[in-house]
Amino acid sequence: MVHATSFLLVLSLAMVAPALSTKKCVLTGRWVNDLGSNMTIMAVNEKGEFLGSYHTAVTATSNEIKVSPLHGSQHRTNKNSQATFGFTVNWSFSDSVTVFTGQCFVDEDGKEVLKTMWLLRSNVDSIKDDWKATMVGINVFTRLRPKKE
Repeated sequence: MVHATSFLLVLSLAMVAPALSTKKCVLTGRWVNDLGSNMTIMAVNEKGEFLGSYHTAVTATSNEIKVSPLHGSQHRTNKNSQATFGFTVNWSFSDSVTVFTGQCFVDEDGKEVLKTMWLLRSNVDSIKDDWKATMVGINVFTRLRPKKE
């Protein structure tokens, strides 16, 4: 009886342990993408909504780059540790808007990664130019760590 109980305890721990060690990807914080753009996401509320700021490192305009506001939503019913989300950046220095959608992952090294796809819509003067008004791309964000002094 003791051997059977011990076996069942070990088996139970072996099945539960991976779930206990799974690191959850948290959307809030400071992020940098593959192009050097910085993003800060503030607290996510109970509805899954969040605010933040985006400082792009790249632009197609000659305007001075400025930090721009972002508004987003995280899938709130997702109990998974790899949350899906979307956000909009209303550029402060141009007449364009970008929407991002993506998922928050923890990679095999335990590092948080945001994999995103975006659509950037630029203002055009006429419907004839509509064909060139939307660009699409991808970005990978990693968490920005505080600098050690």
